[in-house]
Amino acid sequence: MTSKEYQQISHTIPHQPGIYKYFDARNELLYVGKAKDLRKRTASYFTKTLSSYKTHELVHRIHHIEFTIVDSEQDAFFLENSLIKQYKPKFNIDLKDDKSFPFIVIKKEPYPRIFLTRRKINDGSEYLGPFTSVAKVRELLTFIKQNVALRTCKLNLTQNNIQKGKFKVCLEYHLGNCKGPCEAKQSEQEYDEALQQVRNILKGNLQPVIQHFKSEMAAHAMNLHFEKAEITKKKIDHLENYTSRSVIVSRHLSNVDVFSILKDGNIAYVNYLMVQNGTIVQTHTVQVETKLEETEDEVLPLAILQLRETFESKAPEIIVPFEIEFEVEGITVTVPKAGDKKKLLDLSIKNVDYFTEEIRKKKILQLEGKTDHERRQVLYQLQEDLQLQDLPEHIECFDNSNFQGSYPVSAMVCFKKGIPSKKDYRHFNVKTVEGINDFATMKEVVLRRYSRLVKEEQPLPQLVIIDGGKGQLNAAMEGVAELGLMGKMTVVGLAKNEEELFFHGDQQSKKLPWDSESLKLIRRIRDEVHRFGITFHRLKRSKGTFKNELETIEGIGKSTADILLKEFRSVKNVQTKSLEELTVVIGKSKAMIVWKHFNRDEFVSAESNL
Repeated sequence: MTSKEYQQISHTIPHQPGIYKYFDARNELLYVGKAKDLRKRTASYFTKTLSSYKTHELVHRIHHIEFTIVDSEQDAFFLENSLIKQYKPKFNIDLKDDKSFPFIVIKKEPYPRIFLTRRKINDGSEYLGPFTSVAKVRELLTFIKQNVALRTCKLNLTQNNIQKGKFKVCLEYHLGNCKGPCEAKQSEQEYDEALQQVRNILKGNLQPVIQHFKSEMAAHAMNLHFEKAEITKKKIDHLENYTSRSVIVSRHLSNVDVFSILKDGNIAYVNYLMVQNGTIVQTHTVQVETKLEETEDEVLPLAILQLRETFESKAPEIIVPFEIEFEVEGITVTVPKAGDKKKLLDLSIKNVDYFTEEIRKKKILQLEGKTDHERRQVLYQLQEDLQLQDLPEHIECFDNSNFQGSYPVSAMVCFKKGIPSKKDYRHFNVKTVEGINDFATMKEVVLRRYSRLVKEEQPLPQLVIIDGGKGQLNAAMEGVAELGLMGKMTVVGLAKNEEELFFHGDQQSKKLPWDSESLKLIRRIRDEVHRFGITFHRLKRSKGTFKNELETIEGIGKSTADILLKEFRSVKNVQTKSLEELTVVIGKSKAMIVWKHFNRDEFVSAESNL
């Protein structure tokens, strides 16, 4: 659909909240979206300059638009989520989570049994969960069996059958694992009380269970049943030990959901922690595939809604790393800065970091696990796709890294025959470049790397990948030219967003098929250089080996420099602050020193006018 075609129908779309649906010429649903104002939102696709190739492709395919008006933005949010799950439009984000999660069922029957199941059916039974781990469910059921006496048999324990004496107690009764309801040795009321203890255990609420057993132990002792009192005492000790092993965040927190997100290219990873009674009872991480380069704050609300529905969460508060639009009635959204809630958020971030690192390792192992023949086939395809003169058995990739406009470093990874050659990885502390200059930094590290290989008469790589656009590629080529290595190895630039490849001197970029083995290999190499560079950068920062421009100012020490960076986030931001703003943070005398350093011309001019 063109902009002109849209203008012809725009007057039919109302200025009201709702959802809109884009269809192609074959009436296939392409995309579902929500909006506060349907006309303004749909118009944005046809009147604004689109930076995303995928959005261009979506707009090109749109044949007609349908919409549904709702009463509020909240209703639009829920309807959008429902339609995405039902129709799975190809341009909407895709929450990749096809697992069948286990439940613990309390069966609807006389003297209900409890057991693990993956099938949730509408039979009137009570289903607790879902849980993220079968092993965890089995551990819970074993723990329950050790502490709460419930039947495990499949007998039809109707009152009529029990009164007729159809059943006899089994070994489980004599072992103390069952109280014998089959012979009316346990009433239904007592059995229901035991089931309530199970519900409390599964919700992480162990204190009522412990208190129940303490009352039971006291009753046994009062009746001089000391052996039974000792058995109950062991159960209390077991429960208290289980509590100490649980991940308890705070006794002051009740029920909250915690979410964090990490986006890498077109894949976002969302971690979920379910906290009940101050204890983490569930943790799960999902992958979300974005289709139209949606940002983290666009992806997170939809992922939250789906995860809460999957795990049937009723928590009245959600904790997130940044402000999001999640206007759901009865739900409080919190972005914590300190305290127990911030510790929970940090733990969620730690989990999502670990998950993505494991994904990265698996990606590398996908190629490492191939045979020599299979790996060479990937390299042959890469040679053909990039029209390389030689088979790229030796590939090196460079990436620059800095932190909030300070501390530049670079990293290089090496792949030989399609797998990482970690002994050839290199870190570079930038030596000749002052400040943040990606182009000059790239030229320096390329010069240093290949001048060394030439000097030591080491073989050059067939392919060099520069992680960056044309600017970084041109800077790298200046270094290659100075060394007289033009034509002796192929150097390409990899654009960060579109995964386009640039050759020096070419006006047009080259795009490889998104699912090709060639591009998959390039992605793995790029991800590895990112990981290697970021790890080095974190290590340097943690050891305090970086010195920024603030620490070079006479009269300003590391502690003052750290205070300024913590408050203003970067040296560049400090440079733009007024004397008054600096004074509020570090006091008048030190503020004057810093301000003079960054405003020498203005200060000299002011003195000359006195």
